[in-house]
Amino acid sequence: MQEDFLHYVWQHKKFDASNLKTTDAEPVSIVSVGQHNRNSGPDFFNAQLKIDDQLWAGNVEIHIKSSDWFLHNHEQDKAYDNVILHVVWEHDTNIYRKNNTAIPTLELKAYTFKSALKNYRQLFSKTNKWINCENDFKSVDDFIIQNWLERLYFERLERKSEDINQLLKTSKNDWEAILFKMLAKNFGLKVNADAFLSMANTVDFSMIRKLQNNQTSLEALFFGQADLLIGDVEDAYFQNLAKEYQFLKQKFTLNNQNITPVQFFRLRPPNFPTVRLSQLASLYHKEQNLFSKLNNINNIEDFYMLFSVQTSAFWESHYTFDKVSKTSKKQLTKAFIDLLMINTIIPIKFAYAKYRGKQVEADIVKLMRHISSEKNSVIEKFNALKKVSTSALQSQALLQLKNEYCTKNKCLQCAIGNTLLNK
Repeated sequence: MQEDFLHYVWQHKKFDASNLKTTDAEPVSIVSVGQHNRNSGPDFFNAQLKIDDQLWAGNVEIHIKSSDWFLHNHEQDKAYDNVILHVVWEHDTNIYRKNNTAIPTLELKAYTFKSALKNYRQLFSKTNKWINCENDFKSVDDFIIQNWLERLYFERLERKSEDINQLLKTSKNDWEAILFKMLAKNFGLKVNADAFLSMANTVDFSMIRKLQNNQTSLEALFFGQADLLIGDVEDAYFQNLAKEYQFLKQKFTLNNQNITPVQFFRLRPPNFPTVRLSQLASLYHKEQNLFSKLNNINNIEDFYMLFSVQTSAFWESHYTFDKVSKTSKKQLTKAFIDLLMINTIIPIKFAYAKYRGKQVEADIVKLMRHISSEKNSVIEKFNALKKVSTSALQSQALLQLKNEYCTKNKCLQCAIGNTLLNK
């Protein structure tokens, strides 16, 4: 039995309220169950109850057992002095406020609808299930699922915007600088995300602005700060970068001693950090005031055009500095740009809109529905239960659902879980 279940039962009145009585046999009539509080303090605020024909207004606290009141030290907390009813599953002791006055107790076990208890036990029956509702997920109406997924997607965006706001504090409110750091991180993909971000954190964005007209200088800065311009390589391109980096190092007093080393192991050659850093340099060489441009477009094809960049010429025949490879254009693919849209562009557009007090939800939904669903084990398992993810909006929402609700057994706070409990 979870306390959340009792919250659900009380909030939605999943009990026979026609003849309620306290453990002292006082009749209870509910005018209002109150407002559910998910933060610290009593569980329901501003409830209105008639207890023994006396109208009370105040808070309701809910526990599995009455003795949990003392276990949580509520008798010493002034925040609980306004509790007018203690709702429990099992009454095992009388409880008192800080001033030693008794608080009426309602034992819900005798009044809860059997159907609610049955659905709850069925939902939380542990039989090696991937998620609690996997046996019933298919039966939930598509409208309910899709509306819940849209809410979950913006819940995920809200969390990401908090991370962006933290970056804002350390970037002197420079949104172009934040964009650079986030792009650098995501150009590194999962393997080199931390390494690329650590490199970006060593570079003041004012340097990028000063060097944007010279792609060689940008590459020298990125490769040098990523500690990739070491060793004896005879190629003229490498030597030119190394020479330029030494000049920049002295000019800008650069330091890269604490960066996270980049990795090549278990990466496909197109994702090698050398290739991705050259593409990042090409992007910033091609596009000045990138943040402003991103905020002025909302058409997915315009984003693809904006990010239509490739490596410098040297990398068309190389993946590393010291080995020639088959010649090929190494341009950012649509799939890679989609990842940038999902993980960088749209979160930062959302955060910036919030910062300015603007509404962009409709534009974001439109963009995300034009981006294909991500492919990973979580999305595949959900789609195996029921085909629910056809766009990036849905795949991002499903990750939020799995990580923040299913894994944490928060079915009672989930629209899908509530639907199954109410059937």
